Amino acid sequence: MSLLCSSDTLWTGAVSHPGLRQRKPFYVNVPQRLDACFFSSVPSQPVPPLAQTLQGYLKALEPLLPPQELSHTRRMVQEFGRSGGLGPQLQEGLERRAMLTKNWISPSWVQWAYLESRQPLPVHSSPAISLPRRDYNGWRSQLAVFLRLSGQLPVEHMRGKPLCMELYPLLFSSCRIPGPKHDYVTHHRRSPTHITVVRNYQFFQLEVYNSDGSRLTESQIHSQLLRIRSQSWKTDKEPMGILTSEHRHTWGQAYNRLLTDKLNRESVRMIETGLFSLCLDSPVMRISDEKYARKAAQVLHGGGTFSNSGNRWFDKTLQFVVGEDGSWGLLYEQATAEGPPIATLLHHILDYCEKPDPKRAPLVPLPMPKKLYFHIDREIKRDIEHAKQNLDILINDLDVNVFNFKRFGKELPKQHRLSPHSFIQVAMQLAYYRVHNEVCATCDMVSQRMFRGGRTEFVRSPINQTLRFILAFDDASLSREAKVQLFREAVDAYSELIAQAFKGHGIDRHLLGLKLQAIEEGYSIPKVFMDTAYGVATHWKLRTGQVPANTDSVMCFGPLVPDGYAICYNPQADHVHFSITAFNCCEETNAEKLALTLKDTLCRLQELLQPTV
Repeated sequence: MSLLCSSDTLWTGAVSHPGLRQRKPFYVNVPQRLDACFFSSVPSQPVPPLAQTLQGYLKALEPLLPPQELSHTRRMVQEFGRSGGLGPQLQEGLERRAMLTKNWISPSWVQWAYLESRQPLPVHSSPAISLPRRDYNGWRSQLAVFLRLSGQLPVEHMRGKPLCMELYPLLFSSCRIPGPKHDYVTHHRRSPTHITVVRNYQFFQLEVYNSDGSRLTESQIHSQLLRIRSQSWKTDKEPMGILTSEHRHTWGQAYNRLLTDKLNRESVRMIETGLFSLCLDSPVMRISDEKYARKAAQVLHGGGTFSNSGNRWFDKTLQFVVGEDGSWGLLYEQATAEGPPIATLLHHILDYCEKPDPKRAPLVPLPMPKKLYFHIDREIKRDIEHAKQNLDILINDLDVNVFNFKRFGKELPKQHRLSPHSFIQVAMQLAYYRVHNEVCATCDMVSQRMFRGGRTEFVRSPINQTLRFILAFDDASLSREAKVQLFREAVDAYSELIAQAFKGHGIDRHLLGLKLQAIEEGYSIPKVFMDTAYGVATHWKLRTGQVPANTDSVMCFGPLVPDGYAICYNPQADHVHFSITAFNCCEETNAEKLALTLKDTLCRLQELLQPTV
């Protein structure tokens, strides 16, 4: 597998399709020169009207707050938004920013949500995509998986409109760097010609150009991986990658100590500047019969310090993971990447794997892949031991439940003229209520790439229509027809929120922008953001995301709050893949119970719509 870079083009590598033997090289051609022509049809992201956002915020609070608290918050919001007040002044500041910058919110969002977060990257931040298990077992097939093919990444479209593509060149040769108060991301676009391969905790620099400047063929890559395998038998090597799993401040201190040594500095730089990382994992001990959850967890965090967590460099933007047992997937760092374009890239990779490779390997001897060495003194050894303990605690605390709901998929909602996305969102709200006997603040990630430099927006739920349906669902006095009507109203109302977000009129990023604008202009944080209601509205007990893909893949990430869940789903025509995570330390949450309830809820919704089934 390889990803190669030339002066004007970023080349990415891929993997073979299941069941196929040798495959051709794959290159995704992504322009690095992001000129005006490239973005001519992608508009700038608008600043939503202030009154509209404040009204939407109050609407979002109605299902979550008792009437007395809601009245107090309503008065506070009205004062913030009154003519001549602080709200309109901050709104003007955002509108000026929108005229002077490429995107008025994305850089602030990335800084606030990701780079200033001090939480460890595994579980808390970096998502994983677990792909369908490959039909092989053994190291020879594991190495043969990394094949390469050739093709150009087309401009994406959503609802007939082009999407911003500038994210793709930033995915490769990039890495997050820990800092004392906030992190930053480095991008090395032109010079890198290597990838980093990790096996048995040992890192290797694998050059992906021949000496004549041509790209390595598939057979050349395969022979180099065989060489790496021969040099990376299990030893007592320290798992250096474990350090990157630490709390960001702790890792930042260890990072600075690490770089005081020249050998360490050179090895770290090779990892950071590589096009991406390739993690060759050892077989995983079967600690659970739940194969889907085990596979997802393996990609997400490596399984712990006695498994493959030492085969990760969590700061790296892209890490392709392949195990000897056939499990494989991708782990990515969110400061640069987002789920939908990552899923698109993987689909493009698999699609081009079907094409034959006409190239033959030249009879040119290849240099040995370079092993990266580290000098580990007593302090670094201590840092590694602390990181191992903390990561194992975190991994043992995470409950992962992954399942494939096979009774129906997105075609059922479509048959009833309902949005599959909104259908599943209402179902999850109902399932949560049936488990906890309350509704909770929920964020649903939707893309903003229809705007230049756009990242994501949160669509908030529950909404009033959803709450009315939830309360009516088990009411025996209501007819089926009445419940169906309430369900339709809930699904359609949620679809309208998504439509508003696609227009750039979501409320969450706008509220954050207003808050950050106040800080930038030297004001105290406005009272509306210090209100208890704002804390309730942003304590996301349900972190959700639809990442549709044309493969049976599933994304997995951890909850945003200690007493919450994270649910990701990939709807297919006749089935839906779900992953649910929660923390074991919280007595209130239980991923398995929510999963079972969600399955039952989906079945009951089908019976509601199709009572004769």
